[in-house]
Amino acid sequence: MHFTSEQRLDDGVLERAFTLDRGPGIPGILWTPASATASAPAPVILLGHPGGLRAMYPRLVGRARHAAANGFATATIESPGSGDRPRSGDAEQARADLRRAVLAGEPVDDEIVDRLVLPLVAKAVPEWQTALDAVLALPDIGGPVGYSGGVIAVGVRLALVEPRIVAAGLFAGSYVPRATFDEARQVTIPLHVLLQWDDEGNDRQLALDLFDAFGSQEKTLQANMGGHTGVPPFAGEDAARFFARHLT
Repeated sequence: MHFTSEQRLDDGVLERAFTLDRGPGIPGILWTPASATASAPAPVILLGHPGGLRAMYPRLVGRARHAAANGFATATIESPGSGDRPRSGDAEQARADLRRAVLAGEPVDDEIVDRLVLPLVAKAVPEWQTALDAVLALPDIGGPVGYSGGVIAVGVRLALVEPRIVAAGLFAGSYVPRATFDEARQVTIPLHVLLQWDDEGNDRQLALDLFDAFGSQEKTLQANMGGHTGVPPFAGEDAARFFARHLT
């Protein structure tokens, strides 16, 4: 991990941009609350998201500052094929096929979803684990670890294969391969799943079926009216209480 910039936000949160030396380099951002020290390291939440860091920054920094107010550090990395990272021809074609089906009012074929999402999961999850290795090596960051956000298929795979993650807040609202349902049945950590009921890009029934498939004994589904970007402010407060129960 190489830090490339640093600034102190007005609420005392330390924001550091970094690059991970994996392949051509993976950009990321780490936010640390002012309360975090080597003698009192902060728990950390990985912030999942579906796009490039520049485009997602306003939403990510808002989530990070909210987490910092509760004593949590947060870290994120740029998703494969987004932002400044190299594009995949296969992924671009799958995305175009998906867009064409949606605009035509046709059902999105499982084969399109597999071509788009499964390679992303296969590449993104090891990168998240590398980022977690680097973050936990810092003196002011410690466990336990949570995951919050989307793409939900990435979050499911991480919840299954990464033992350091003890709780996950998952955002329903992206396409889910059928293979993800098999993985969901094996997930046993506590879950808080957020679903926007009128999400224009989300198959609501698929999201409900995925929630039902999770093997966790403690799992909560919070469904709110509104579209993809219409998440009410209190939903963040409910997620914060979920992480407070499991990370402190």
